[in-house]
Amino acid sequence: MAAIDIAIRVLRDEAAAIEEITCQLDDSFNQAIDLILSTKGRVILSGMGKSGHVARKVAATMASTGTPAFFLHPAEAIHGDLGMATKHDVIIAYSNSGETAEILHMIPSIKRIGTSLIAVTGKIKSTLAQNADISLNSHVNKEADSLGLAPTNSTTAALALGDALAVALMEMRHFTSDNFAVFHPGGSLGKKLLLTVDVLMHKGHDNPIINKDASVKNALFIMTDKGLGAVSVVDENKKLLGILTDGDIRRAIEKGIDFLQCPVEKVMTASPRVIFPSQLATEALRIMETHTPRPITVLPVTDEENQVIGMIHITDLLKRGIV
Repeated sequence: MAAIDIAIRVLRDEAAAIEEITCQLDDSFNQAIDLILSTKGRVILSGMGKSGHVARKVAATMASTGTPAFFLHPAEAIHGDLGMATKHDVIIAYSNSGETAEILHMIPSIKRIGTSLIAVTGKIKSTLAQNADISLNSHVNKEADSLGLAPTNSTTAALALGDALAVALMEMRHFTSDNFAVFHPGGSLGKKLLLTVDVLMHKGHDNPIINKDASVKNALFIMTDKGLGAVSVVDENKKLLGILTDGDIRRAIEKGIDFLQCPVEKVMTASPRVIFPSQLATEALRIMETHTPRPITVLPVTDEENQVIGMIHITDLLKRGIV
């Protein structure tokens, strides 16, 4: 048998396993969600071996989608780490057999502490299930390997059930993309929803500004020194009048204008597009890319009084992964 045929069989078996536990869902799932939503503490997920890997992943998914959660290794738990649990928490214990020794050894202490216990098990009449407050059935008829021994279908079903819990909690909490971004500041969504212009803009000494009466020659010196290919043109009150870019200078050269001694006011682009420091960096990129008649690469940053307080360049956005 070709390897690809084995792969197809395994994938189909695991898909069927998920379909299988879908048919087993009952009101215990609603009860588990209600219990977690009502808890004042955290969700503690635990499991041994492959079930532990599943529990660890579900804990990470919950934590990133609005349900405070962490993984507790059962072997460490029975040697002191159960001190992390309180009566305000909920423990979700994963065990396909429901007879995992390390998990069962936790139960007396869990009951003594007063922590609620949800079991995710393939054996609904197991010791774990019988001692849990709520039991979720993750039973599958067989594993995907030819020997029927390796945890495959069972772990896939248990993981899918954990994801279902996490997503149900997420939606019941009305978790938004803004909430998601707060928990993922290093990801692309976090950058898009959190990163503002004031974090990236060039300000203070690095902000290229020139008075409207100064010469284009002086403007060139400033543009070269700051390295942004542009300079904001302001009046005596630092209010924005226009912008002079290297593109403006190239176009002046093409027209044969003797511009070096001209005041920048004669050559600048008046009333340019601007952005405020509190706006998202993604909005700056949108303005640059959709500017007509041609895209632009730089934007003056102004306050509500039209005073220039900075400048942002497209390279500043691209370096931070804003695309």
